[in-house]
Amino acid sequence: MEENVIWKGNPSQWTNFPFYMLCVLFTAAFGIGILMALWKYFDTKYHRLEVTDQRIIEHMGIFSKTTNEVELYRVKDIQHLQPFWLRIMGLSNVWLDSTDHSNPVILIQGIPNGKEIKEQLRMAVDARRDIKGVKEVDFK
Repeated sequence: MEENVIWKGNPSQWTNFPFYMLCVLFTAAFGIGILMALWKYFDTKYHRLEVTDQRIIEHMGIFSKTTNEVELYRVKDIQHLQPFWLRIMGLSNVWLDSTDHSNPVILIQGIPNGKEIKEQLRMAVDARRDIKGVKEVDFK
């Protein structure tokens, strides 16, 4: 079965704005802020996410690479978050809680049209659960 891509991209560098401001202070005080900012820039640049109608694939790493996958039917809850500094830039975050043991939380940061992507994800999760025959049962 072929996978259809819902969203593919990188987090925006605007997610690092508070860190970059801290780097300015470290550059003035210790001179290492530029190296810290460069590391964060490349860490964000090489953090790629691909959301399909079957799974979420996350590629991370500058020198060593790590790839994580979470099946969509494992997603339990989806939140759309708009921190102030991202909201003024027209960006937002999508937070996913899952039952996956290695990735219980997936955060898709600094993306445009986050609300629409959240809705597309919600529909894809429901469709994938129906295909797989998965039902959610909570015990308290």
